[in-house]
Amino acid sequence: MDINNPFESGHIKNYVVLYVSIVVIMVLFFIASTLFNDVKIVQKKVFDTNGSRHSLPKMQEVKSIGEVNSSKLRLMKKGY
Repeated sequence: MDINNPFESGHIKNYVVLYVSIVVIMVLFFIASTLFNDVKIVQKKVFDTNGSRHSLPKMQEVKSIGEVNSSKLRLMKKGY
């Protein structure tokens, strides 16, 4: 099988046409997506800046050591 230079054999036109057609298809998809995309109006969210009304969540009760170690799995005493 002989590999020819695409510039000498005239096949470069096919590569250019393929590239241009792909670019045209991408542009058409972009235009179609912008035309048919319904833009919804998003309401502005306002956050409460007065933090005194809300209390911080209470800490959960700490389980005793016996309850923690009652499972089948053992945790490492030291974290790495």
